[in-house]
Amino acid sequence: METHYPPVRNGRAAASLFLQTIRNSSSVLIDNPLGNYRFLAGIAPYSCGVVAMSGFEIVHVTFQQPIPYRLGFERIDCHLEATNRPRHALCGAELRLPAPLSFEGFADFNGEYQSVLSDRGLMVDGCNPIARTNIAPAVRPPEQPSLYAFSYTVLSEAGSPAFIVAGAGDLDDQTNLCTEAIVRPKETGEDALREKANTVMGVMQARLDGLNVGWATVTAIDVYTVHPVQPFLVDTVLGLAGDAAIHGIRWHYGRPPIEGLAFEMDVRGVRQEIWLEP
Repeated sequence: METHYPPVRNGRAAASLFLQTIRNSSSVLIDNPLGNYRFLAGIAPYSCGVVAMSGFEIVHVTFQQPIPYRLGFERIDCHLEATNRPRHALCGAELRLPAPLSFEGFADFNGEYQSVLSDRGLMVDGCNPIARTNIAPAVRPPEQPSLYAFSYTVLSEAGSPAFIVAGAGDLDDQTNLCTEAIVRPKETGEDALREKANTVMGVMQARLDGLNVGWATVTAIDVYTVHPVQPFLVDTVLGLAGDAAIHGIRWHYGRPPIEGLAFEMDVRGVRQEIWLEP
C-alpha cells in the first residue's frame, strides 16, 4: 500500500512526525484468534488499532449516557452474551473522564484500567489488544471515569475491512507520555493548533497503514478539542482524508485525557453503529 503522510510546517514537527511514523508503521499486526481480530501493539493500556479478521466485521456501540466504566464492562458482558459473542470479541473502548489528568494521574488510571482487562483474561501474550479513546468532555462531564462506547467483532460476509484506530493526542511520540513530548506546549493559537492537528493526522495515517486499510473505507472521523477547528479543518484534516471527507467530522467538544494536550482524533470503518440505553 502506498503511504502518504501529511506535510508539516517546521523542522521539529517534521522530524518528530517522521520518527512517530516509523514507530507506528513498523508495528506488527498481532492475531487475537479468540476475538477474531488483529491488532497493532501500542503501550500497556491500549493498542494502536484493530482490524477484523476475514469472515468478521466490527460493530460500534454507543451508550445514550456514559456509565461508570467498571459497570460498563459488566454491561458489555451482558451484550456480548446476548449476541452470542465471547468476551474476547471486545476490541475497542471509549472512555469519558471528569477532567484531564496529570501525566502521573493518567498512568495511575491506566494501571487500574489495565487490571480490569487482565482480570477478564483479555490480554494476548501479555499485550493489550483493545483500542481505546479517552476524553474529558467540557460540557456535562461524568462524575467518575465512565464508558461511553465499545466495539466488538461479529460474523460477517462483508467484503470491506472493518477497523478501529485508537485515539491519539498532540504528542510527538505516542509512546512517550511526558510534558516534553507535547507539540507546541502551552500554545493554542491557529498555527500551533494546525501543527498539533497535522501531527495527529500523521499518526492516524500511520495506523491506517499499519492495519492495511485506507481513508476510502473510513466511516467516521472523530475530533476532540475545545479550540476552533475551522481555520485548519480543510487543509489539515478533510483535505488529507481522501474519500472519507464526504462524511465530515464528528466534533466532540472536550479535551484529551492529559493536562496540557489540546487536540485528539480517532477514526473507524464499520458498517454497524448501534445505541444502547444505560
